Amino acid sequence: MSNDLNRCEFIGRLGKDPDVRYSPEGSAVCNFSLAVGWKTKDKEGVEWVRIVAFGKLGEICGEYLTKGKQVYVSGRMTTRKWTDKDSGQDRYATEVVADQTQMLGGKGDEVDRESAQRPARQPAMTARTGEDFDSEIPF
Repeated sequence: MSNDLNRCEFIGRLGKDPDVRYSPEGSAVCNFSLAVGWKTKDKEGVEWVRIVAFGKLGEICGEYLTKGKQVYVSGRMTTRKWTDKDSGQDRYATEVVADQTQMLGGKGDEVDRESAQRPARQPAMTARTGEDFDSEIPF
């Protein structure tokens, strides 16, 4: 098994704000779901991926991630088992235990209050150098 690999990477958008809880020892446990789009030649769709982040990463995710934000997540896939208290049946959940996340910007991200109150930045002026690229590329 030493040559096995359990590594998952996703870029998607949060379906709702993360849920942060704390273990009896005080460690953060952050759960959220990512909507990850896929596309083939004739179809497209969305898969919902359950993510859990522990400790400091869980705290950071809970503080900075919000519904609709695009995020990169990497981690390992795991299946959790528990017994349903009402029915007594075994239940399973497959999720990715995150070891790295990165917020990504882009179209569709919500504007935060602070940036909405700042005046819009003027585009930087750039000096023209070299030739215009309106002509055809010679290859």
